[in-house]
Amino acid sequence: MIVYPKAKVNVGLRIIRKRPDGFHDLETFFISAGKSDVLEVTESAELIMNQYGLELDSDPEQNLCVKAYNVMREECGIPPVEISLFKRIPFGAGLGGGSSDAAGTIIAINRLYKLELTSDRLAEIAAKVGSDCPFFIYADCLNSEIGEGMIGRGKGDLLTPFVVPDISNYNIKIVVPDIFVSTPEAYRGVVPSGVKEPLETLLLKPVESWRDSIKNDFEHHILKKYPKIREIKDQMYRDGALYASMSGSGSAVYGLFPR
Repeated sequence: MIVYPKAKVNVGLRIIRKRPDGFHDLETFFISAGKSDVLEVTESAELIMNQYGLELDSDPEQNLCVKAYNVMREECGIPPVEISLFKRIPFGAGLGGGSSDAAGTIIAINRLYKLELTSDRLAEIAAKVGSDCPFFIYADCLNSEIGEGMIGRGKGDLLTPFVVPDISNYNIKIVVPDIFVSTPEAYRGVVPSGVKEPLETLLLKPVESWRDSIKNDFEHHILKKYPKIREIKDQMYRDGALYASMSGSGSAVYGLFPR
């Protein structure tokens, strides 16, 4: 069973507060953009994890695909599988590649063994792997070309479908510098900005207004620590982007350019 896990970008990422459980409440708009990985799941006598393409700096057994398999095994009692991942989405870039691969593993297992679990049930399972994973369960059914995405709240796992039609008028350009920003590093320096005007309200305003109103709270300290990321963002505006932002916890930067 072959699936194509997609990358994502975050339009706005507001950190609302730190929770008692150590996580943070946030608000963001997820849309699919950029490259896809290629993931194949087949039946096997033992669990095997193969990695190709971009080299990952972790043991294959620590890959989120393996974690996703283990959660599916616990939930559904499935037998061992062989997972083959061709990695194209850069890691440590805020594009959600690892979470997308984990969700892709869950989707592929559901199809391979004809479990017929609903997307909502798969999203519940995916949430046990990571906070971003549920979005990628639904990403296959969303058409980012017409502005379909999902508002994420809570840890990013409380999702509401939302459409921003204006996005269809723009090309999304993504630049990934040779900088790795880990999620723990990003959260260590973030300062919650609290509750403000709902993101949905801001997204329905002209894209030209987003530069002043839709912010990624990680940028405040990440751009100071990594001036190269700030320069990429500034260059996008010089090149004609109407909106540019770091995606997620970085280091990727994307811009919306008129078609």
